Amino acid sequence: MANHHGATGAKFAAADVVFHWKGVDRKGLAMQGELRATSKAAARQALRKQGIRVSTLSQHLFYIEQGIKPKEIALFTRQLSTMLKAGIPLLLAFEIAGQGQGKPAMARLVNAIRRDVAAGTSLATAFRRHPRYFDDLYCGLLAAGEAAGILDKLLDRLALHMEKTEAIKTKIKAALTYPLAVMAVAGIVLLVFMLFVVPIFRQAIASFGSELPGPTLLVIAISEFFVKYWFFIIGSTLGGVYFILRTLRSSEVWQARRDRLALKLPIFGNLLRKSCIARWTRTLATMLAAGVPLVEALESVGKACGNRVYLEVSSRIRQQVASGLALTTAMSRSQLFPPMVLQMCAIGEESGTLDFMLTKAADFFESEVDEAASGLASLIEPLIITFLGAIICGLLVALYLPIFNMGAVV
Repeated sequence: MANHHGATGAKFAAADVVFHWKGVDRKGLAMQGELRATSKAAARQALRKQGIRVSTLSQHLFYIEQGIKPKEIALFTRQLSTMLKAGIPLLLAFEIAGQGQGKPAMARLVNAIRRDVAAGTSLATAFRRHPRYFDDLYCGLLAAGEAAGILDKLLDRLALHMEKTEAIKTKIKAALTYPLAVMAVAGIVLLVFMLFVVPIFRQAIASFGSELPGPTLLVIAISEFFVKYWFFIIGSTLGGVYFILRTLRSSEVWQARRDRLALKLPIFGNLLRKSCIARWTRTLATMLAAGVPLVEALESVGKACGNRVYLEVSSRIRQQVASGLALTTAMSRSQLFPPMVLQMCAIGEESGTLDFMLTKAADFFESEVDEAASGLASLIEPLIITFLGAIICGLLVALYLPIFNMGAVV
């Protein structure tokens, strides 16, 4: 049975999901694969256009990348670019790259693309058959490189773009992971404290026979609630997290609300905004340098930001530019881009060096993200320590108050 991976070249939005399908083609050959679409109806329509009669179609709500990470795709792109620059034929370059992959899943992916290209499929189409790993931006630039005969240069730009993007993602994740991890550990410690430590103190304090102060009674009451309903607390917490993740995965409205809220956070919002601007300008610069028309390039720019606010704004900017408005004017109306970016875009439009100026803007904001992420840890750490210290001290004082009172009486 033939095994294909979502052979569709249709453009997809940030809210698309991955569907697994099985069916038969025009020749009656059994096929299966995956593709991205906004809904089951859109997936069936895309497959119908390819002459595939679908028998089963299921949605992956929480699909896993099968062990292949974006940085590995970036490394493969860099390898392919280097070999093509060295004059190695395309199929041989794929063969060498496939043999050099340490991860079996990555080797299978490279070999699958090589087989499709060897069978006469265009390079961009072969990559589009693996939408989990190669998005519309990637495949669109490959198609432009094939058409212009500058595939090695386009792959080099793609590799640089992916490396820069992954570097930003890594810094953002590192900045966000630390406080979340500390708070998670604090929650576990607090739960253990309430379930096991406070009951021991309660038994000891009960032997005093004196009236307990209000803070002590409050801590004991909370502990009794935890002891009595611990299974409900843990179950509701896990269920709530699952429900939130599933809702955010399937609801465009909640995705937009989440992204708007993220940009307004007092400490992290500025970091996320700079990250979005860096990725927006880097993506647009990469596509313009590849010769992609501005209006067409703006279709993919918003998707690369990972934030629906910038996705929606990019769509409006594209419509305004398509109607004849200057890019800088359209960007200024969104009120999401700082004056420096607008000035650099204006200079680029006037001098015909828009891709160069956008690249410089991306470089600047990537360095800003570096500095902000580095300073965030030193800013957050004392705040978290103070917060946790206040909670722990409050609990200890509440538990030891009866002992202090007894000492005062004596």
